[in-house]
Amino acid sequence: MDLSLSTRNVSGPGGDRTVVEVGGEIDVYTAPKLREQLVELVNDGSYHLVVDMEGVDFLDSTGLGVLVGGLKRVRAHEGSLRLVCNQERILKIFRITGLTKVFPIHTSVDEAVNATD
Repeated sequence: MDLSLSTRNVSGPGGDRTVVEVGGEIDVYTAPKLREQLVELVNDGSYHLVVDMEGVDFLDSTGLGVLVGGLKRVRAHEGSLRLVCNQERILKIFRITGLTKVFPIHTSVDEAVNATD
């Protein structure tokens, strides 16, 4: 399966956010495409990202590494990276790895965009 990516800018109480909609599988084969997108956004000055993972069917350790790398990149610019996910099989991966303590995980894009913390 392939990976689909799209971006859009959204304004909320916490300021402007760039929403990255991800669909398909984030694995060893497709993760470089997501990494390139996140690097490009940060290089272009987008430091507050929301990664919408509602369309993600599969996530492996390579995908987790890309998300952690993206978080480090935005934090280097005082930015943030929030995730949107309410699929239990994907959330379980974040819980098992302890990454629920690292990433703010929201149930909707609106919730993530409107978060001010």
